Amino acid sequence: MEAETMKYIVVLSDGMSDYPIPELGDKTPMEFAHKPCMDEMAGKGEMLSVKTVPSDLKPGSDVANLSVMGYDPHKYYTGRSPLEAASIGVELGADDTAFRANLVTLSGDGEYEELSMCDYSSGEISTEEAAALIETLAKELNTEIRKLYCGVSYRHLMVVSGKVSDCELTPPHDITGKPVAGHLPEDKEILAIMKKSREILKNHPVNIKKRAEGKHTADSLWIWGRGKSTSLPPFKEKNGISGAVISAVDLVRGIGYLADMEVIKVDGVTGNIDTNFDGKAQAAIDALCGKHDFVYIHLEAPDECGHQGQARLKAHAIELIDEKIVKPVKEAMEKSGEDFRMMILPDHPTPVSIMTHAGDNVPCLIYDSRRDLNTGKEIFSEKTALGRDFEPGFKLMDYFLERE
Repeated sequence: MEAETMKYIVVLSDGMSDYPIPELGDKTPMEFAHKPCMDEMAGKGEMLSVKTVPSDLKPGSDVANLSVMGYDPHKYYTGRSPLEAASIGVELGADDTAFRANLVTLSGDGEYEELSMCDYSSGEISTEEAAALIETLAKELNTEIRKLYCGVSYRHLMVVSGKVSDCELTPPHDITGKPVAGHLPEDKEILAIMKKSREILKNHPVNIKKRAEGKHTADSLWIWGRGKSTSLPPFKEKNGISGAVISAVDLVRGIGYLADMEVIKVDGVTGNIDTNFDGKAQAAIDALCGKHDFVYIHLEAPDECGHQGQARLKAHAIELIDEKIVKPVKEAMEKSGEDFRMMILPDHPTPVSIMTHAGDNVPCLIYDSRRDLNTGKEIFSEKTALGRDFEPGFKLMDYFLERE
């Protein structure tokens, strides 16, 4: 059947795969979660074990989502922040370098070098609170060649014009609970910005209020994720179908913008477990029943739970995705009478035990409404997806769209 008569849905459950966890009876969150819709589809569809991140690249959501979207990261990846800049609406010049600027919570007293990374997200700070902080920081830190831009929640952007250092910059979620010493940038200017931000934020009204409420404060900017400007071939030109992206985070939205896809913004999305799942599902249904043949639904919640080391909450996030995303979208497509294919997978593992990303293959489920493969599989998990390795990951989209 020709691609234009089909509907295609990707449910990207960020960081969903994991390792067995004693707290869950030596099951992974995918195995522990009650997810009847995904598990039923596992018995009818095909499962793959996909290498989304090339072995010579770090297992970030940037590389992995580019790969799942069908773009070779070796060809198109220049860093994380240029993708986020595209979402924020910041156009990078040839001489510009973008950086991710997290608002983080630091613990301890004394000099900056003596502190520890308490929380890479400042207690999942609201975008409204963060905007007030970034506005204050921008007034103090912006120069003719350096500018701060507000993003979503704890995720923000710094753009520097001219030559910058290529020193190692550590993602803050890689060092949760650890001393920052040994992970600070060697670049004196970047470190000075981070230290100055701590002074500016210490007695900001937003932090005074959060401190009084016993919440994590936003103590400092943490600079990482450097990259130069990039571009992507339009998704429709590349694949011959019209596509849309639904996500709470600038990284995935930015890929959508660069690929000239419609980026559908849904009220109440947070990039965590308290997000508006129902709104995302309805937006996807409306897009598929309207002008689009392809929708990429990105859910950040499992990844955040993995970074926070919360095994049961991660399993619950997977249950919510099954109940509030997979089930209603599948049922709506069945009701519409349209043939459809649905692909469900994480971009990378975010194991609870290490609280950061891993480069292992990820389980991938492809369900096709036209056929029942009767696989005998009773569950969609890391183990049940083993046996059919798929590499390179950026070729997966062609396979899913039946172009290969």
